[in-house]
Amino acid sequence: MSQLKEIHAQTLRSTSTQHPHTLFLHTRILHFSSSHDLDYAFRLFTQIEYPNSFVWNTLIQACARSNDRKEQAILLYKRMLNEGTVLPDKHTFPFVLKACAYLFALSEGEQAHAHVFKHGFASDVYVNNSLIHLYASCGCLDSARDVFEKMSDRTVVSWNVMIDALVQLGEFDDALGMFREMQALFESDGYSMQSVIRACAGLGALSLGMWAHAYILTRCDPNVASDVLVNNSLVDMYCKCGSYGMAQRVFETMEKRDVTSWNSMILGFAMHGKVEAAVEYFTRMVNKGGLSPNSITFSGILSACNHRGLVGEGRKYFDIMVNEYKIQPVLEHYGCIVDLLARAGFIEEALDIVSKMPIKPDAVIWRSLLDACCKKNAGVELSEEVAKQIIESEERTVSSGMYVLLSRVYAAANRWNEVGLLRKMMTDKGVRKEPGCSSIEIDGVDHEFFAGDTSHSQTEDIYQLLEVIEDRLGSIGYRPDVSQAPMVDETIDGKQQSLRLHSERLAIAFGLLNLKPGVPIRVLKNLRVCDDCHNVTKLISKMYNVDIIVRDRARFHHFRDGSCSCMDYW
Repeated sequence: MSQLKEIHAQTLRSTSTQHPHTLFLHTRILHFSSSHDLDYAFRLFTQIEYPNSFVWNTLIQACARSNDRKEQAILLYKRMLNEGTVLPDKHTFPFVLKACAYLFALSEGEQAHAHVFKHGFASDVYVNNSLIHLYASCGCLDSARDVFEKMSDRTVVSWNVMIDALVQLGEFDDALGMFREMQALFESDGYSMQSVIRACAGLGALSLGMWAHAYILTRCDPNVASDVLVNNSLVDMYCKCGSYGMAQRVFETMEKRDVTSWNSMILGFAMHGKVEAAVEYFTRMVNKGGLSPNSITFSGILSACNHRGLVGEGRKYFDIMVNEYKIQPVLEHYGCIVDLLARAGFIEEALDIVSKMPIKPDAVIWRSLLDACCKKNAGVELSEEVAKQIIESEERTVSSGMYVLLSRVYAAANRWNEVGLLRKMMTDKGVRKEPGCSSIEIDGVDHEFFAGDTSHSQTEDIYQLLEVIEDRLGSIGYRPDVSQAPMVDETIDGKQQSLRLHSERLAIAFGLLNLKPGVPIRVLKNLRVCDDCHNVTKLISKMYNVDIIVRDRARFHHFRDGSCSCMDYW
């Protein structure tokens, strides 16, 4: 910049503003300075008497790429329109739309979209790619699809940005379907594969994720295989698919690591209950990695403590975050520490933290407290007060979880009238208990089971095996735990029958029937595993000498030889 300023000073002394090449010279100086000193670029901009579209675009682009001046990109565009001396061109819109996407400025983005039509750039591929990104960033998937479908000409970037939009908004199956379509037209690049890996992580599709990893190693440029972002995605994918060992291998072979690399590994260990490994990697990150932990790092380490019930360690790391690293706690941190304390029986301390939080607790925090009240028999009055807070915190429809937890509190107190009233209230308000659903992947095909499901082609074989399992369980002294059976005052036999048909048991039986000996059974469940299914799965792992990995709503459970990695604390 010092050399550039010397050149600029020389041009001011030796050139005339009327010379035809002076504007070109100023645009070169502006272009360079906009990447290195934005304040200087703005001062230079005010001295250009008749800025052309390149000058406007250069400054808009610089603001759109900056960390703290994205809003100025939109303001500059408005100023450009108001002055009216220069019209926006096809290079203007991608920069403006990028700023709108980052700021979630949907209204301004839609106005820019109208200008795209007005100025005749509706068929420009680069502008359309930016529009897809804008709408995806603002959660408008239908608008993003509409832009993509109407494009007459698409590049690999067009496909990548649309696939990324689907992944970003949780449409993982559609993203993978679109990726398959793209493969017939273009060679996949690092961006494509990163989106595929993230989709596999969302679905828990380990075999497809491993294929994507192999594809990167064998078909992509070596720079892609060593890219930090790609490897971070692989670490995250393997952790979320239940293979933290593979995640560790990828992590340890990375040439470069950033904060996200360490966070992905720490969060991965946390969801698998490997608290010692999470703490070890936290220490390595700080002492050897040369990086400072951020807010997400502490979410991971607090979550690890929570999954093991390490109250003292959780308090220690919460204090380190606040006092040593000066990180302001957010809802996720408060949620971890409140859940940790409440589940360990320190409900009063947890409530004290909630009452002193500088931010309003959300429904998730109140639900964790209600869950703890239910498990620790904290009393009906306190549970009712917490349930009231959940209702006030949830902006729209109250989730079924609150009703289920409160009903268990009433059932434990034998207050069946209140249980019945809750069921009626759920019916009147149209609240339905979320059905249990478990999936298992075999030979690349995903098989999905609901509680009591009879729709699968192998239903007869599955139920026959469940009968065999039930007999073997009875022979070794197993007795069902009906405490978390349906919230009605029905017979013990009825409750036992409902437990036998839980979705994860159907998926495990299907896995026993179809997987080769020695291959782990991997099951993904949308709800928390109940106590009885947890006990049964431990016994099945021992009876059939098979490793069973279950990912429920909260964490992973690794069952082996009659025990679980969670140590019965979840």
